[in-house]
Amino acid sequence: MAGDFSFSIEQKCGVISSGKNGWNLELNFVSWGGRPAKYDIRSWSSEHDEMSKGVTLTKDELISLRTILNSMQL
Repeated sequence: MAGDFSFSIEQKCGVISSGKNGWNLELNFVSWGGRPAKYDIRSWSSEHDEMSKGVTLTKDELISLRTILNSMQL
């Protein structure tokens, strides 16, 4: 199964935060396993060759998240 794992960062949207270990929590547009790209939030190593577990969102889910965040008193 590990040999079948592939990804392609189609667009780097932005860094949310930087860790002391050199990894960045990022929002990117990523294609996993050759499937259509989705928005993705996770930590990446500086070379983008290692990653943590993360959250993958469709465009509609990302819009819903934005609506929720905009309604919060931060």
